[in-house]
Amino acid sequence: MELGLPITEAQIVEMRTFCEDINYRVAEAREKKVRHDVMAHVYAYGLQAKSAAPIIHLGATSAYVGDNTDIIVMRDALYLIRDKLVRLMGLLAKFALRYKDLPTLGFTHFQPAQLVTVGKRASLWLQDFYYDYLDVSALVESLPLLGVKGTTGTQASFLELFEGDEKKVKKLESLVVRKLGFKNVVAVSGQTYTRKIDSKVLAVLSGIAQSATKMTNDMRMLQSMKEIEEPFEKDQIGSSAMAYKRNPMRSERVASLSRYIIGIESVPAITESTQWFERTLDDSACRRIVLPEAFMAADAVIDILRNICSGLVVNKKVIHAHVMAELPFMATENILMEAVKKGGNRQDLHERIRVHSMEAAKQVKEKGKENDLLKRIAADPAFGLTENDIGALLDPKLYTGRSANQTEEFIETTILPITRKKARGSVGMAELKV
Repeated sequence: MELGLPITEAQIVEMRTFCEDINYRVAEAREKKVRHDVMAHVYAYGLQAKSAAPIIHLGATSAYVGDNTDIIVMRDALYLIRDKLVRLMGLLAKFALRYKDLPTLGFTHFQPAQLVTVGKRASLWLQDFYYDYLDVSALVESLPLLGVKGTTGTQASFLELFEGDEKKVKKLESLVVRKLGFKNVVAVSGQTYTRKIDSKVLAVLSGIAQSATKMTNDMRMLQSMKEIEEPFEKDQIGSSAMAYKRNPMRSERVASLSRYIIGIESVPAITESTQWFERTLDDSACRRIVLPEAFMAADAVIDILRNICSGLVVNKKVIHAHVMAELPFMATENILMEAVKKGGNRQDLHERIRVHSMEAAKQVKEKGKENDLLKRIAADPAFGLTENDIGALLDPKLYTGRSANQTEEFIETTILPITRKKARGSVGMAELKV
């Protein structure tokens, strides 16, 4: 109407009157007959907005309705996902800062390694979600509408409507894009927008699922070690058979849902790679399943993670005991350097430590005794160190490097500028029913 087509204000008013009052019953009956969802709704809408019936869907194709709507829904869903990610990052940042200098065993190959801190480890989880946040932000801000393209993307029907006036065709598309709240439109298309966009959306959701799986797998192992535990209510039952158990069911649920998201990421990838020429319809049915289900699963994953992070339990004494059981081995480098300062030979002392370490490990593994490595070193005159000398080298904080500062710097410079921003909408904490 704005561009001069013979459409009346009365027709516009009538369409607006019924646009939210969807005629589902008639549309459903019509679809059974014509086997076409969009045309069924065009028919049902026309029965309500009778004067507008002749111009509803004028020049358009089903993809104009379906594809533009899908982009709108995915954009809004991505905004919601991003806002929830920000809330999750805020909770993880708070946890990481609180425990930034609490020493804990590091693990490589799931074998005890050089000490880190509880907060530093949490910063690794946080960093993964930060990259997910960047990916979601980049995608949601650049999502393009299909726009007004016609049956094969040539805009031929609209060119006909405007009697060959290309400027009006281009103006129509720019108006539609702007009125729907978008900045971008696909430059060229077949009947649909490229299914590469769906593939990119699922890749971002899969990235969140990957980060969530990494974090909750760590959590499940930490809970088995009794170092860090997810929330566990007073009356919660961990096992139907073993009453003493505290199974990490929330972390397991996150891992399970995340596995599903990662698994279905391949569906839009296959769809994109098998589209024929300007369009084929074998994309439709699977898109209606994987797109909403991936979003719902990702939404649930983040909600459960926020629940977990809001009530994490850190068992400091257990963590300290595990650290002290392995620290004698990890302190040997510092002991070696201290002994060399007192005149020892580095190569000779290195070999002596290796031999003492093997014997101490045998005491632990084969006889179930305490680690007596430090006593063996103190008793070896080649080192020239007393037990007090060695004891001064056993403060776990001496072995965490820059863990605390790294954590604080990362959160202060990278995370807090994001988490301090005002969210677009309400993203309150979800209630877990089971």
